Amino acid sequence: MTDTPGHPAQPPCPLPPDALCLVTGATGYIGGRLVPELIKAGHRVRCLARTPAKLRDHPWAGQAEIVRGDVTDAASLATALRGVDVAYYLVHALGTGRDFEKTDRRAARTFAEQARAAGVRRIVYLGGLVPGGVPDRDLSPHLRSRTEVGRILIDSGIPTTVLRAAVIIGSGSASFEMLRYLTERLPVMVTPSWVRTRIQPIAVRDVLRYLVGSATMPAHVSRTFDIGGPEVLTYLDMMRRYAAVDGLPPRIIFPVPVLTPRLSSHWVGLVTPVPRSIARPLAESLKHEVVCDEHDIAQWVPDPPGTPIPFDRALALALQKVRDAQVDTRWSSASVPGAPSDPLPTDPDWAGGSLYTDVRERTVDAPPQALWRVVEGIGGENGWYSFPIAWAVRGWLDRLIGGVGLRRGRRDATLLRIGDSLDFWRVEEIERGRLLRLRAEMRLPGLAWLEMYAEHDDEGRTRYRQRALFHPRGLAGHAYWWGVSPFHALVFGGMARNIARTAEAADAAARAAASAADRQGAPTPGAPS
Repeated sequence: MTDTPGHPAQPPCPLPPDALCLVTGATGYIGGRLVPELIKAGHRVRCLARTPAKLRDHPWAGQAEIVRGDVTDAASLATALRGVDVAYYLVHALGTGRDFEKTDRRAARTFAEQARAAGVRRIVYLGGLVPGGVPDRDLSPHLRSRTEVGRILIDSGIPTTVLRAAVIIGSGSASFEMLRYLTERLPVMVTPSWVRTRIQPIAVRDVLRYLVGSATMPAHVSRTFDIGGPEVLTYLDMMRRYAAVDGLPPRIIFPVPVLTPRLSSHWVGLVTPVPRSIARPLAESLKHEVVCDEHDIAQWVPDPPGTPIPFDRALALALQKVRDAQVDTRWSSASVPGAPSDPLPTDPDWAGGSLYTDVRERTVDAPPQALWRVVEGIGGENGWYSFPIAWAVRGWLDRLIGGVGLRRGRRDATLLRIGDSLDFWRVEEIERGRLLRLRAEMRLPGLAWLEMYAEHDDEGRTRYRQRALFHPRGLAGHAYWWGVSPFHALVFGGMARNIARTAEAADAAARAAASAADRQGAPTPGAPS
């Protein structure tokens, strides 16, 4: 280390106006969120990705240069690093197999060599927080590899900032998703003894703030920095606090010593959708207490008021997207996140919490306008186009437990507007002629939506799309979904089929009436007389 702690905050190192930052791992959790923050800070950004097509749906894709390459391939790195001022190293081989330490080591050395050859001014690396005084040989393989990578980059001869973080709180973070699923799915759980391990979690927004600020550190600063939030908690504390913030009943937790980190990784893999190849090294790392030994980063990246963000606030930010009904539609621009704590399209399928879906599509032999008239006229006296007894029973059960049931009907027989009540739904979004999104107001152990689309497909035919979404709350929510899912083919499948048939029949009747009017020489409705 060439820097010494204890002195006041120092002025940043000026970068040239056209400074170029390379972000490796741009398709990953941190990389995909860092790119727009760097652009916002005024930097030019180049992204290195093995599969550039994965980045095309990001809202910033047109503002960043995207190149194909791999950190283990020296030739592609040499091209990607050409002209770069600051290189962000945000990749690791976790989850790729038993030899991930060897892969991490080779990749870091290749990156350091090529960065030095390209004249890069600074390397910034995000690693894992490690317990002080613990020899490398006693660390988990995951933390040991993160530590070794940081050391290789610092030894490159290039000024290097190594940020070390523990659990990052934000939708998509593997550590956070493990916490989310364990807490949501198990109201009562027997847990490994590592739930008593002390941890200093940090909000993803603070991590990104430190990463962006590290770009302008003076050249003489080349060292590791511990970064964390303002609170030190046990994993047990974090699960209980998560339940409170998410409005779940208090979790009943029984730690037992017989569940070793190795055994507990199997348990995590059984309970959560986080892949075992990722859950195992994370679970093994939880045997270590990871608490910051210093907060020297504030000398170079000062903390604004209200930061670092407290744990409960970080949780609220991570959960806010679903709470505000900004569900990921994948069929619209709603899949674009609005905040670093939101999900991204490139996050893995198991990130973002559970969101069950039932999707139905039908080709309709009628123009989209005819289909839309049926969609917008749904509910109330027109019903829901499938298994009316099931809808009536569901409405009766909802009233029985204090809900609104089906008694509200609709305001207008043919037209809907945002905010209208519609039986036990409410109109949340309407794009007239194309999309109707309803949010359930019945009593449910979770949040539910129903989306209906009237569109043209790639061949110009009319297509009806229907999607039911359910975000479960706790184990009761998961049980509810799987309890009613056997009826989905009957209810939702019949609904899609009958809406399509109704639109076709209405269009055929309208065409027959127009044809009859033409034969009689009478003016068609709406035509000038």
